Amino acid sequence: MDLLITFLASILIWCLYLALLILWALKFKIKKEVVLHAILASFVAWGISEMIKNLLPSMRPFNINNGPIYTLTKPFDNAFPSGHAAAAFGLAMAIWFHNRKVGLVFLIGAMLVGVGRVLANVHFPIDITVGSLIGILVAYVLRRIHFTS
Repeated sequence: MDLLITFLASILIWCLYLALLILWALKFKIKKEVVLHAILASFVAWGISEMIKNLLPSMRPFNINNGPIYTLTKPFDNAFPSGHAAAAFGLAMAIWFHNRKVGLVFLIGAMLVGVGRVLANVHFPIDITVGSLIGILVAYVLRRIHFTS
């Protein structure tokens, strides 16, 4: 069970990026424009979450409950909001706006990243919720701007 939590919390997000690139390389209904939108939304959402973290000090669950950490690395920054959730949901929603079927798979992956971060004892549910809202909002705004390649 510990390995599954570590996978969800630390590795799955990288698998989502890799899956996006593989789908694009195989030309499986993913165009270059979708890849660019998804990566941009993901990075912008992560950047915004990092800026908020620097403004709002917040402790992580393991700092409070002295419980074990189930991630590959020990986070030393603030917990709120989750940068992993922001990035994963930014990526997933940008794909969903272009292709609902493929996007749904990525949204499930983003949810699993969030659940993994909570189970790994590095985030509270509110950290994940706000991080996911940042990712969704960034993907939506970028969709409205609609960059073309």
